[in-house]
Amino acid sequence: MLFAGFATFSTLYAVQPLLPLLAAHYRLSAEAASLAVSLATGPLAIGILVAGSVSDRFGRRTLMVAAMMTAALLTLAAAVVPGWYGLLGLRFLAGLALAGVPAVAMAYVAEEVDVASIGSAMGLYIAGSALGGMGGRLVASLVAAAADWRWALAAVGLAGLVMAEAFRRLAPPSRRFVASEADWLALPRGAALLFRDPGLRLLYLESFLLMGVFVTIYNYVGFHLLAAPYGLGQAAVGAVFLLYVLGSISSSLFGGLAGRVGRRRIFWIPTALVIVGVALTAAAPLWLVIAGIAVVTIGFFGAHSIASAWVGRRGGAARGQAAAWYLFFYYMGSSILGSAGGMGWTYGGWHGVVVFCIVLAVIALAVSVLLFRIRPLPENERVRPASPPTLG
Repeated sequence: MLFAGFATFSTLYAVQPLLPLLAAHYRLSAEAASLAVSLATGPLAIGILVAGSVSDRFGRRTLMVAAMMTAALLTLAAAVVPGWYGLLGLRFLAGLALAGVPAVAMAYVAEEVDVASIGSAMGLYIAGSALGGMGGRLVASLVAAAADWRWALAAVGLAGLVMAEAFRRLAPPSRRFVASEADWLALPRGAALLFRDPGLRLLYLESFLLMGVFVTIYNYVGFHLLAAPYGLGQAAVGAVFLLYVLGSISSSLFGGLAGRVGRRRIFWIPTALVIVGVALTAAAPLWLVIAGIAVVTIGFFGAHSIASAWVGRRGGAARGQAAAWYLFFYYMGSSILGSAGGMGWTYGGWHGVVVFCIVLAVIALAVSVLLFRIRPLPENERVRPASPPTLG
């Protein structure tokens, strides 16, 4: 599970620190270059909604192995494809393939792991996801600094292939999985029930907005730090992604605090931290820019940990589908807003990016106030699906 998480998110986000290099190589605007990220996260968002049903028929482990192998091979191909549109096409297919891991990882663990060890197994997967998101970006930056962006993609693709093979060899064959015919109507039936809950609607909006802010900051900070007056190198820019470690700490701290004090009372705090962090990045001193990115990271992961647990709580027996829709809006925020933020860079430089992100974050803060006013659902009123959920 550690390898599965690492391979998935290193492959998905490794191109993020390479965006300035892609823009220079293909003579693109910042928002056009960001499509290398957005055209992977968008298909991933859509794929998550259907991958659970596919796994019901063909098996969790089978789908996860195929997803990781396919994405790694597509990343290797992206390193040698000659044109920009060819690279985008391969990134699109890689994102679609990667949906097969996060959509079914929890279902695979729940079926095959002893109840007492499920928490540990999922903890390894989440740790691998965090390390992969950070390590993939860092490795890509270091290799690009020593060689170029094509070698960087090749290194990430090769690492993904090795980890996919490790997962194939180490993950035990399914013993409790029972194939069933996919119920393709379960998703729209479940959605009709889930979207009646105003709390879930607001949480989905939060995931869209906050992920949009977070990805926009990290998409374009490379352009900012490589340019004057900072003139940092590619390796130094890649080191910024080490701040992801703060996110792991923040998610744990805010998750525990929310459990003790209450999600509604706490949620606005990390959301407000995102605004403070974005504002700090508008300062001229480099240390304040880095500090601002650190605060954004702390606030985002804190809010994400609270919101994702909150979705599961309000989803009740339909928590699988509730979580799938949460991830859909989460990655659509990355895809749509992450690219839209590039227009801020094109027309206003880094201050344009800051204004774009603060507007989104202020809306998110207003939504957190509305969430405070949403009453908790009694156990007998929690959303229940019309049929068993198909998404893990």
